[in-house]
Amino acid sequence: MRMPKIYEEIRQHKPLRTPGQVAVITIFRTADVVRHAVERALAPFGLSNEQYNVLRILRGAGENGLPTLEIADRMLSRSPNITRLIDRLIAKKHARRTRLKDDRRVVIVSLTPQGLELLAHLDGVVDRVFDSFPSTTKAEMETLLDVLDRVRDHMAVKTAAELSAGKAKAGRP
Repeated sequence: MRMPKIYEEIRQHKPLRTPGQVAVITIFRTADVVRHAVERALAPFGLSNEQYNVLRILRGAGENGLPTLEIADRMLSRSPNITRLIDRLIAKKHARRTRLKDDRRVVIVSLTPQGLELLAHLDGVVDRVFDSFPSTTKAEMETLLDVLDRVRDHMAVKTAAELSAGKAKAGRP
């Protein structure tokens, strides 16, 4: 079996302990390369990947917006401080925050017209990054996505709520 290219990239000469370790390190390195490419595309607009992700989530939510914690649940990367992230978008006038009249504890975040306009422009900018993804056959893409789905399903740390929901579906107390 040939040595995976990751060994050369990280200048590793000794074999890693397990195939899983090689795979995880390769996924980490690949994610970093892709993340960096998107960051470079967004930098001229003063946005981070996480801010861009929140703007896209809000666009998908439509005019009604979403509660803060719902946004956090939908993010591609976990963000421990979603409030600060949203505060930055509000300061840039890309998003707004409102409270429900019947429950002042619930904060709804939605896009502003300026945020929507910025996203319309950024679609093309970020699509150019995505277009640089190497060409693959349909079968290769299906295999890649299937393997990545299985990795996430198998390795994701479940929250207490997710564990309870899983037990309820299985008919266990």
